[in-house]
Amino acid sequence: MTAIETPLIEAAQLNGSNLVLDESAERRFLVDRTAMTSPEIYAAELKKVFDHSWLYVGHESEIRNRGDYVRRPVGGRPVFMVRGAKTGAVNVFHNSCTHRGAVVCRQDSGNSKSFQCFYHAWTFSSEGNLVGVPGRDAYPDDLDYEQLGLARVARVESYRGFVFASFDPDIIDLVEYLAGAREYLDYVIDAQGDLQILAGTHEYGMQANWKLLVENSIDGYHAVPTHDTYFKYLADLGTDLAGGVNGVARDLGNGHAVMEYLAPWGRPIAKWESIFGEAANTEMAAIRADLTAKFGEDRAAVMCDHNRNLLIYPNLIINDIMAVTVRTFMPTSATSTDITGWQAAPHDELPEVRQRRLDSFLTFLGPGGFATPDDIEALESCQQGFASGGVEFSDISRGMGRDPLATDEEQMRAFWRRWRDQMDGQRLDQMDGKRLDQKDGQR
Repeated sequence: MTAIETPLIEAAQLNGSNLVLDESAERRFLVDRTAMTSPEIYAAELKKVFDHSWLYVGHESEIRNRGDYVRRPVGGRPVFMVRGAKTGAVNVFHNSCTHRGAVVCRQDSGNSKSFQCFYHAWTFSSEGNLVGVPGRDAYPDDLDYEQLGLARVARVESYRGFVFASFDPDIIDLVEYLAGAREYLDYVIDAQGDLQILAGTHEYGMQANWKLLVENSIDGYHAVPTHDTYFKYLADLGTDLAGGVNGVARDLGNGHAVMEYLAPWGRPIAKWESIFGEAANTEMAAIRADLTAKFGEDRAAVMCDHNRNLLIYPNLIINDIMAVTVRTFMPTSATSTDITGWQAAPHDELPEVRQRRLDSFLTFLGPGGFATPDDIEALESCQQGFASGGVEFSDISRGMGRDPLATDEEQMRAFWRRWRDQMDGQRLDQMDGKRLDQKDGQR
């Protein structure tokens, strides 16, 4: 079935307030399905959402050594992150030669002190400086090498190793932007110790709108019916499923949200189960004791026993569950999305614990695992269903009027409210949290 064919819409219809109906008194929250199908809305999102948000680039552990680099699309733009060979600083550059525009970083990762454009061989250092121009005598003596260096992304900041970039030079500082998400990011980082992103990625796509994956990633309501096969698999392994999946959902501010819950599966940090093996039991007991000594019993219990599906607006998901995964996704059209996932882990954990972590990552969250194919099928089915027409709105009202549970939808409403505000052209005031009109970035 093909994607829905939508008529051209007027500029006023692009406003978020015309697409998101938030009626708290009536306990009703509706999203116009045009938001999932319109090419005009997709184009507006690139400017209004992705050009004016902090976007995850990568983790500093991916570029531990001077000259280490990774390249990847961020906000739909090709960029690369490199640790400067001279300064050791983390640099994020637009991946475009200042001469004629070709990409200068042509490998996904590696180590290099310089980057040479293959088109005309202009060469740039890992600090972004132009250091080589073939046929230099054809240019004026006062050729401005500094001006012709690689273009840096407007803003780059790191929070405890997680590197973010923004194309908006006036965006609020990253720490302020993260708001309540910082607490949950701290849980993940503190529990892992010296956290690193392991080599290798999961890269796949879906024929569905990117916002459907935002919803799905923090949706506890779908877990049991959609992933029934996985729960049967756990039962066959001897996992006690009596407690089910219980927890809460929280709006963390600025569009961020979390679903936090207890779950029956083991966690490689410090929640042992028999399939991990006895050596892991001893190791995990030591980890838990160490976390308790450092952070206190209550905080250690949250790190060890609680699962977290954390959304950092707009498109970063950190799943701190039976494995710690970092996932981003970027629309390539109104009805298609590219997805990339990485596995995070302590650098010095036991080999058998690492093996169990990677197995859990692949078994549940891998492109061929128990969960991801189910989720992609569900989201593509939604996109196909939109083509049927006849229903104007999707309902995201579950749990309104009560303290939200993990199986409610308050966490999704948090995302949609911020999306609505950005589509209305509003931004967070850098000084006092008020909202200001934002100007579309240049793409």
